[in-house]
Amino acid sequence: MKSIILIALIAVAFTARVQERNMAKVQADLAKSNYGKALLHLVELHAMAGGPVQELVDAIEELINDLEEELDELEMNFRIRTNEHNSLVVSLEQDIQDAVIDVNNTQDTLDNLLYPRRAQIQEKIDSVLGYQEDNRKNYDEAILVREQEHEAFEAQVAELNDATASVDDALALLASLTNPSLLQIRRFQNTLKNIENKIRSRSRMAPMIKALISLASNQNFSNQDVLKNIVDALNEFRNAVVDQINDLTAQEAQDVIDHEAYLEQLDDEHREFQRQIDRATVDLTATNEKIDQLCEFRDQRAADQKQYTAELELENNTYAEETDIYTNTKNEFTRELGVSEQALALVKSVDFSNIQV
Repeated sequence: MKSIILIALIAVAFTARVQERNMAKVQADLAKSNYGKALLHLVELHAMAGGPVQELVDAIEELINDLEEELDELEMNFRIRTNEHNSLVVSLEQDIQDAVIDVNNTQDTLDNLLYPRRAQIQEKIDSVLGYQEDNRKNYDEAILVREQEHEAFEAQVAELNDATASVDDALALLASLTNPSLLQIRRFQNTLKNIENKIRSRSRMAPMIKALISLASNQNFSNQDVLKNIVDALNEFRNAVVDQINDLTAQEAQDVIDHEAYLEQLDDEHREFQRQIDRATVDLTATNEKIDQLCEFRDQRAADQKQYTAELELENNTYAEETDIYTNTKNEFTRELGVSEQALALVKSVDFSNIQV
């Protein structure tokens, strides 16, 4: 953008009628590049516009200041990046050295320091014994929880069965009503209240029984249509209660299956823990396990060394590319700065007093 503005500003300077020899030389120099050709084109377009010379001088000087600031910023950013690069290189080289030391020390341990294996064996046995103890605690807790769940299931079913019996009583009472007395109506309503009390904790049924009570309140029980609506509602409620009993029964059966499967899983884990303890008591097995652990660590640190080496190589390559970008950018800024300074000198040296638009 600065280059385009610079071109436009320089174009104003070239619209003056300067000496023929100088103009021909400038045109020839500009025509050597696309940049110069664009400048000549803008000179032709801008020649008709004109403009104060001092504004052109001020604008070019501002462009020169901007270019100098950008060049300083470029230098500062590259110094920061260079410091970061050097720090990262030092860190990666240290990581590589640490990985090499770890590999060597681990190999030395594998060759010479396996005698502490007996303490490690005991530590493993104690750990697995703890797993076994937790396993038995989980087993006992699962049995206790299942017993409590079963008791809750039986209580729920008994409650729902009581509600079903009360519904049957209410249906029988309705069937006996031909010309009901006030006492009989009160008795029926009390039966509904009794059902509500029995299923109070069953939130799924509560809305239905409340609707029944509302329907039965202040009704003309001698009206057969009213009686039919109440009977239908009671039967619907009874069916819902029976469905819930069936759902609870099916869920209880599934819970029993899941419980037995869980206990079997715990037994399998307990047997596996015992097998681990038996294996850990075998000296050769324990020794081999330790060797495997150390070999895994050694291989991991060797892999770390390889990874750090790759990261170092990548960082060096990246920094080299960034250095090339920095160099090219700096050269471009320097070139534009030189062009701007030449343009400023040219504008200051030209007499614009005879410009005709």
